[in-house]
Amino acid sequence: MNVALIAVGGLLWFALLYRWYGRLLDRKLFLPNDQNPTPAVALRDDRDYVPTHPAMLFGHHFSSIAGAGPIVGPILAYSLFGWLPALLWVLLGAVFLGGVHDYGALMTSLRNKGVSVTEIAEKAVSPLAKGLFAAFSWVALVLVQAVFAVLTARTLAEEPKIVIPTVGLLLLAMGFGFLVYRLHLNVWVATGLGLLVLAGLVVVGDVLPVQAPYGFWLAAAFVYSFVAATLPVWVLLQPRDYLSMYILVLGMVFGYLGLFFLHPTVNGPALTTVVSTQGPLWPVLFITVACGAFSGFHSLVASGTTAKQLRKESEGRLIAFGGMLAEGALALLVVTLMAGALFWGKAPEAGLSRFVFQDLLKGSANIAFGTGFGRAVATLGIPLPYGVAFGILMLNAFILTTLDTSTRIARYIITENLGQHFALARNRFISAGAGLVLGAWVASGNAWQKIWPAFGAANQLVGALALLVTTAFLASLGKPKRYTLWGAAFMWLTTEGALVYQLLFQYLPQENWILGTTALVLILLGLLMAWEVGRRLLALRQAPQTSLQLAK
Repeated sequence: MNVALIAVGGLLWFALLYRWYGRLLDRKLFLPNDQNPTPAVALRDDRDYVPTHPAMLFGHHFSSIAGAGPIVGPILAYSLFGWLPALLWVLLGAVFLGGVHDYGALMTSLRNKGVSVTEIAEKAVSPLAKGLFAAFSWVALVLVQAVFAVLTARTLAEEPKIVIPTVGLLLLAMGFGFLVYRLHLNVWVATGLGLLVLAGLVVVGDVLPVQAPYGFWLAAAFVYSFVAATLPVWVLLQPRDYLSMYILVLGMVFGYLGLFFLHPTVNGPALTTVVSTQGPLWPVLFITVACGAFSGFHSLVASGTTAKQLRKESEGRLIAFGGMLAEGALALLVVTLMAGALFWGKAPEAGLSRFVFQDLLKGSANIAFGTGFGRAVATLGIPLPYGVAFGILMLNAFILTTLDTSTRIARYIITENLGQHFALARNRFISAGAGLVLGAWVASGNAWQKIWPAFGAANQLVGALALLVTTAFLASLGKPKRYTLWGAAFMWLTTEGALVYQLLFQYLPQENWILGTTALVLILLGLLMAWEVGRRLLALRQAPQTSLQLAK
């Protein structure tokens, strides 16, 4: 079977479903109306609420949700179960679960003054649901801050050639924001100039590597996160994400073209087993692929930062639903590269021995992806070492994006949930700094290594709970529940199943009490939230309410 045909078929699937299913969601659930002023317009403060050109907002949103997840997750799933389960989950999950989840979180937030989904939980479900969801989401975001700060520091310390492009991009982004928002330069002209400078920074970085110790970069990562989370969004965060997007988009274009010209046959098995070393196909597959098909972090981004920048409701489908499908296309590229450009077990000839998947994975998923990408784009005349380096850059470039976005969202959660009672919580410096102080402690003590293995399930639990909140909100307006409730139920059952499996067959037998306690807490959280949502849906069924207005 030709892998290029699989890739083309997957891209056509995403394109067709974006139009058909996206429009169906608009008609049945969200009813976008540009006569309704969005929070970015109605509450504009040019700091957090900023009406934004859709191209720039798509870049900011896509870069924020993409990160490393849609590359690493599918690679691990392929190694455990084969290419077919990973491929099917990406194609189906990205459209019918992930896309609905992301778009639902965005539109629900739009109709509630751009607040995060954790705040909406109080109106849509109950005060208890709000408190549980907000506390859990904030702790999860702090853990993300700690882990991605560590990854940033390690990357900059170990790869001195990317220091100048990484740091230079921050200054470039600020100049870009000034040109577009203060001098009103055309977005596309500014984009062209920005990409030229970015290309120059990559060249300079290759010639002038900058060495600095890990500790320096770790401190710098937290300082940067604090600055990015407190500055107006158009000054640094949004333009940096927007310009970074082109690295990923360019890589995807070259990757797909490389597959087309390489036109390899499938080298890996469609299905290796239904019970892997990490557990059975269900539920392990669905918490491993994560961002490429469904991710709770997306709901926090969509309702945390994106909803505050959308200038028209009609642009929401492109940003949220389209952004999720674009991430699905990235995960599709990863699966097809691993199954086509690399070899399973052993190479057919000695000259191809460097392209064995299992050997590369012993290094890291980054190396496996970079090598597969490099072999594919070599058919376009790009030397293999440069192709491998660019493939690794695609992954590393978005570590900072996840770090700064999670810090800003954590700041919003504190302000929204505690700001009514404590004046200090309304101070953006204190609300941003609180999470970073805890995150720095977790990172410096390496405590994150003890908790991080449970994050995959925790992330998917956030998504399941966000989809439950969206379902309750839509139900309060008399909207059909079938588009969101079945997905929420499936992901809730999957997450709870994964946590129970990990608790009984991994953490307790290993006497890992930290992860065992974490898993038990997450199980109870999921049960409590499901109980609260169930009570709310039953109450709405008995006495429908329309107090929360979705559309005028």
